Amino acid sequence: MRHFKFATLTAAALTLGLLASAPSMAQSPQPAAPAGKMAPAATSKMAPASESKMAPAPKVELLDLNSASVEALEALPGIGKAYSAAIVKGRPYKGKDELVQKKIVPEKTYDGIKDKVIAKQKS
Repeated sequence: MRHFKFATLTAAALTLGLLASAPSMAQSPQPAAPAGKMAPAATSKMAPASESKMAPAPKVELLDLNSASVEALEALPGIGKAYSAAIVKGRPYKGKDELVQKKIVPEKTYDGIKDKVIAKQKS
């Protein structure tokens, strides 16, 4: 049994050694990180700087409270038929915060949609 474990460990070490010495997989040895700190990721050394940065998030189209359809308003979280009808009835809005000021939707519901809506002014 002891011989089997040694042979398995030796085979594993040789396999790892062969992989590490292959030209396509070779990397410079990484220094050990101090306890409590993480070593830098190996991929950061292999990827060019332009590829390692994240792309900016696409802009999300905001829903205009002054022109949105009832169906579009109902698609917002926490907005059903009653709230969407009240939003349409309360138009026009100078600012999206008027939904709470005019007591059309409660503060908690407004908090869930405030980043998804806008109140555009007609020119």
